[in-house]
Amino acid sequence: MSIPKKGKVAMLTDIRKIEVLEFDIPAIGDDEILLKVEGCGVCGTDAHEYKGDPFALRPVVLGHEGTGEVVAIGKNITHDFVNKPVKVGDKLITCIIPCGECHACKTTPARTNLCEKVGIYGLIPEDKYHFNGYFGEYVIIRKGSTFFNVSDLDLDSRLLVEPFAVAMHALERAKTTGLLRFDSKVLIQGCGPIGLCVLSVVRAMGIEEIIVVDGSASRLELAKELGATHLINISDYKTAEEEIEAVKAVSDGLGAQFAFQCTGVPKAAALMWRLVRRGGGLCEVGFFVDNGECTINPHLDLCNKEITAVGSWVYTPEEYPATFAFMKLAKSIKLPIHKLITHRFPLDQMNEAMETNIRMDGIKVCFVAN
Repeated sequence: MSIPKKGKVAMLTDIRKIEVLEFDIPAIGDDEILLKVEGCGVCGTDAHEYKGDPFALRPVVLGHEGTGEVVAIGKNITHDFVNKPVKVGDKLITCIIPCGECHACKTTPARTNLCEKVGIYGLIPEDKYHFNGYFGEYVIIRKGSTFFNVSDLDLDSRLLVEPFAVAMHALERAKTTGLLRFDSKVLIQGCGPIGLCVLSVVRAMGIEEIIVVDGSASRLELAKELGATHLINISDYKTAEEEIEAVKAVSDGLGAQFAFQCTGVPKAAALMWRLVRRGGGLCEVGFFVDNGECTINPHLDLCNKEITAVGSWVYTPEEYPATFAFMKLAKSIKLPIHKLITHRFPLDQMNEAMETNIRMDGIKVCFVAN
């Protein structure tokens, strides 16, 4: 396969400024892979970095929800993370890059999402590789990376794997509480991409009564297509008390048995505890950046109700195979998850792609290569 001498990247060089730059494509080492990028979703984390660089990464090539085709592969690379053969022409996606040295890596190898020095393509500052994120024509997969051969998935499915892996991890965390059953009344607060992904995996696991809360009529309508049975538009209510009563009205007058908080909004996170019934559970999955603090009442919200709460942080490589299985299941049961992708932009329009994401004009905004 012919590889050009140079390749382009869309690099964040300043606040709200992405520039298309060109670099020499280096020779691939024995433990590395060169991918020709086919596309990448725009994540809320990308938008936060674009708006203010909270992780102090600039200059950086963003994009971690990506996929690409193998165009060059080191002689030591023969199989992916689950021992599936890999060769030139295969379609890959990447997961995290565990450091292998921190306490989490050494003592809890199945929870490498908690690695203190975890690497994620698209969140690696500029260095000698240059091609560090999926907002570009190529990405270089380094030694020690976790990656998967997903040639059996179509492009749209591959673009959605990463956010669905987030949802899958949240589901697995929720299941540790022992409170998710087929007859559970589940509440999902927030119908952004992650909330809708969580809704989809909850529905696919067989839960039939799902309440969704959001302020967008169009997002609530898509939530209905994805399996939500009760839609609550917060713009219809003037006070938090009215919203609480609306949730109780569709949950036996008690509140949800289990709830997923997917907004990343402190005010919503505080209210969530009041939407869960006594003896219920809660999974906080919305805060991948520090959006501020919220206040709960430890007596009324936690102790008196004996709520079981868990946090959810990204995903582990071990959860990716289950995510692939979900993508195929969704297709077989005609769950319209591909409707999550609403916008597609070329590389030279990444500033507009980011602004579109920030304006919340659609749901999942993607860069798709020509």
